Amino acid sequence: MARQKKQKEIAPQTEPTQKSVTAQPAEKPKGFTGNQWAILGTLMISSFLGRLDGSIVNLALPKIIQDFGITVTEASYIATAYIIANAVFVPVFGKLGDLIGRKPLYLFGIVGFVISSMLAGLSWNLNSLLFFRVLQAITVSIDYPIALSIIAYEFHDQRQRLQAQGIWSGIFAASIVFGPLLGGPLTDVFGWRSVFYVNVPIGILGTFMALRYIREPVEEIKGIKHFDWWGSILLGISLGTMVLVLDQGQTWGWTSLASIVSYIISIVTMYFFIYIEHHEKEPVVNLEFFKIPAFTVANLASFISFMGLFGGIFLLPIFAQNILGYSTTKSGFLFIPMAVAIMIGAQVGVRLSFRFQPRHFVAIGMFWAAFIFYLFSFIDVRWDFFDIAWRLGLFAFGIGIGFGPLTQSATGSVPLKDVGVASSVLALSRNLAGAFGAAIFATILSTSTTNHLIELQQNLVINTTDPQLLKLIPGLMISKANVMAYGSVFKWASLFVLGGGIATLFLPDIKHSTGKMSAAVEA
Repeated sequence: MARQKKQKEIAPQTEPTQKSVTAQPAEKPKGFTGNQWAILGTLMISSFLGRLDGSIVNLALPKIIQDFGITVTEASYIATAYIIANAVFVPVFGKLGDLIGRKPLYLFGIVGFVISSMLAGLSWNLNSLLFFRVLQAITVSIDYPIALSIIAYEFHDQRQRLQAQGIWSGIFAASIVFGPLLGGPLTDVFGWRSVFYVNVPIGILGTFMALRYIREPVEEIKGIKHFDWWGSILLGISLGTMVLVLDQGQTWGWTSLASIVSYIISIVTMYFFIYIEHHEKEPVVNLEFFKIPAFTVANLASFISFMGLFGGIFLLPIFAQNILGYSTTKSGFLFIPMAVAIMIGAQVGVRLSFRFQPRHFVAIGMFWAAFIFYLFSFIDVRWDFFDIAWRLGLFAFGIGIGFGPLTQSATGSVPLKDVGVASSVLALSRNLAGAFGAAIFATILSTSTTNHLIELQQNLVINTTDPQLLKLIPGLMISKANVMAYGSVFKWASLFVLGGGIATLFLPDIKHSTGKMSAAVEA
């Protein structure tokens, strides 16, 4: 007994130094219900709603501006508040799930999200909407780390766990593109409040399913007394100011006083956060995880590729509406092939992972996605609906292949009890990548438009003296420069996705467990 106890104490310490990712202990968790796929379906409901809400509301902003009589700048804080709150609380709830239990926290999140969504739909002015939007972000940030942790505990067979993570990751990815797809028709037909109300009935269904199928997977609860309050506060301040300046930096000016103050606050608080985490008994983020090659590479590859993904996809609806003249609904339909292809790609990635090492096929998938994104650099006003849609579908298939394997590489490389924290770090990487991507590519678009306009002016030759035509020339030049700038954006986006593919080449081998091995045998 003494020898077994000593082995248990040593195991977590030696885990980060291993050279390959091994399957986590396959002992059957005490909370196991046998209804793994029903549990997965339950988790997918809240995961889909949470990710969908991050993008669907953006399409309703013009209507909100009109209804509340606010400016575009004021309306931008609706999205900013959501992004900041979500980024700040994801790592906090990842750790809380390990301390106070996963099921009660999960139920608190989905019920809170339903209530805050209903209240957001009832908002009477900008301030009330901002408040309820923050509540939405806080409650939805519970889902990602808790869902992955529950999947890791319930799917004790490694092959089934990979398949479940692939399905779950596919829904997560598909929700990104379903935002424009659903947000347009809902806003046009039922008004902007419907993008909040749509969460209520689906969320209620998810709540009843959670009560029916999900049990607390572990009985050993440490309690809130071990929570890392100082680390959480410092991380929240650092991430909050970082996301704020990324979101508002172009408006403020990247070298303005407000931006510089934000940089300083973010860097200083991050420094103290890292210092505290090295001395904390129960750190909110275990920095030792970054010594695990698979964990670090998976997060790095996700961060780089998601910057390109979010940066490019974020701007496509704007191009479709402002340049091609599409309605909100029609621009949303462009993403149907992408939604389908990204889910198919996620399942293909999981099946390939049973036969090949992830670094091989994930890299190929990202290289393919980078190539398709490069084809978008030739985007033109003569492109029709089909020209954009088929490229989006092929791009999504390539990028979707890596979702499941990268998730497994990050969460499967840490002790089972720490999956919640590991998944929260992965979620944070992807959320920050979205903020960085939107900021970087919006800046590239603006700068490129100016540069292309100067280039056109320098090479312009006017062969008419017709005053009517001369009046049209400045507008035509601006439109041409804007279209050329979108091409520049997609060239940069393809490089980011290519960089993510190169990073995946450094993923270590994964040793798969195909049976129900005991912890002793696996050790």
